[in-house]
Amino acid sequence: MRLTSFTDYSLRALMFLATRPEHRATIAEIAAAFDISENHLMKVVHFLGREKLLTTSRGKYGGIALSQAPSAINLGRVVRITETSTLPAECFDRKNNRCVITPVCQLKGVLMEAVKAFNATLDRYTLADLLHPKAKLVAIFGAANAAQ
Repeated sequence: MRLTSFTDYSLRALMFLATRPEHRATIAEIAAAFDISENHLMKVVHFLGREKLLTTSRGKYGGIALSQAPSAINLGRVVRITETSTLPAECFDRKNNRCVITPVCQLKGVLMEAVKAFNATLDRYTLADLLHPKAKLVAIFGAANAAQ
């Protein structure tokens, strides 16, 4: 299963913010740290704010911050809300399925088992689990922003 860039950027933004919980970041800072598009990241941040994972504020002292502790942010939930489709193959879409072997195909069951295992693995982890080694992550993010 390949995650969309939207999900990837969501996880990266959350990781960045989790490394500096006392600091409100800007979209420009996060985009610079990962060398990604500010425009795309703006959509990600807006979405994560609507989902109550981030708090955002405008103005001179504004910025972006996590709305809850990293240990309360489940990775499985983040992936499920950011991915537009978790269907691994056409045969899972009853409305648009055109595969002729669907009635006898055993692949669908195998793929469903794989998706369940993927989700179960993600459900065992939180954002806090991604912060090790935190000092090295902070250094990488700081170096990226200093080079800007």
